[in-house]
Amino acid sequence: MRRSKVSFEQKKNAIEKYKQGEGSLDSIVRDNGVAQSSIRRWLANYEAMGSAGLAPKSTNSSYSAEHKRAAVEAYLRGEGSYMEICKRYSIRSNTQLRNWIKAYNGHKELRATGGRERGIYMTKGRTTTLDERIEIVSHCISKGKDYAATIKKHGVSYQQIYSWVNKYEEKGIDGLIDKRGKRKPFDEMNEVERLRAELKILQAENKRKKWRSLC
Repeated sequence: MRRSKVSFEQKKNAIEKYKQGEGSLDSIVRDNGVAQSSIRRWLANYEAMGSAGLAPKSTNSSYSAEHKRAAVEAYLRGEGSYMEICKRYSIRSNTQLRNWIKAYNGHKELRATGGRERGIYMTKGRTTTLDERIEIVSHCISKGKDYAATIKKHGVSYQQIYSWVNKYEEKGIDGLIDKRGKRKPFDEMNEVERLRAELKILQAENKRKKWRSLC
């Protein structure tokens, strides 16, 4: 097994120091003797997977076929850069994603490597309220459309989250209203409720823009 040039603890300390505002990106680069791109990759992995994202690759390299396909198709739809897609789908490196894209474009089967994410993407859908969908979409957007993390946190299916995010981006809050059955329509929400709903997702979008500016 190839050993990392920088220890797990050193990476963790560097990223936590940066996130706590105790050092600039340039100072973290100088202190650790690595390229700025490496710090950005550590930060992306930490944001997506927590401290586990900084562990040696051999301890965190399992991906389902569904997970790989979702990441590849998101990139091909233009939903983000290599780094943004890696962060969203908890992928350890750009090289992994590039290899999957190459295989996908070559009409090769994307096979599972272990089973860490398979159960996540097979999570069944459930009934939700408008407030829940607003919360779920805002969480997903704030995390750079990290579907895996959103599934873990809210216990809904990938298909539901993907659909809600798309509907919000097309129609705004109104796109999240379930037209089936008797639901409280957006038109009947009072002004305070409307403002709260709009503000929640606006804050999520601002958080995503802030992250992109770092990348």
